[in-house]
Amino acid sequence: MTESISFGAIAAVLTTTAFLPQAFKVIRTGEAKSLSLSMFLMMFVGTLLWALHGFDLKDKPMIYANLTTSALNAVILVIKIRSIIREKQANS
Repeated sequence: MTESISFGAIAAVLTTTAFLPQAFKVIRTGEAKSLSLSMFLMMFVGTLLWALHGFDLKDKPMIYANLTTSALNAVILVIKIRSIIREKQANS
């Protein structure tokens, strides 16, 4: 494994696992009111685009890391959007 690939693999593991605590907390509590919708939308789209780039390069670590991060972002986004809908319904 080259040094560049090693750095890439370490970066992929760190950036992917960085989302685990937030995802677990949101799943456990069902609370996402304080989270930024725009941040998670941009991260979701960005990681999907990185995964597509990984497909072009046939770079499996890039693909797996970014698809995993996209999935975690998707879970957070679903809970966040549900929270927004519930809040609007409660205020109407």
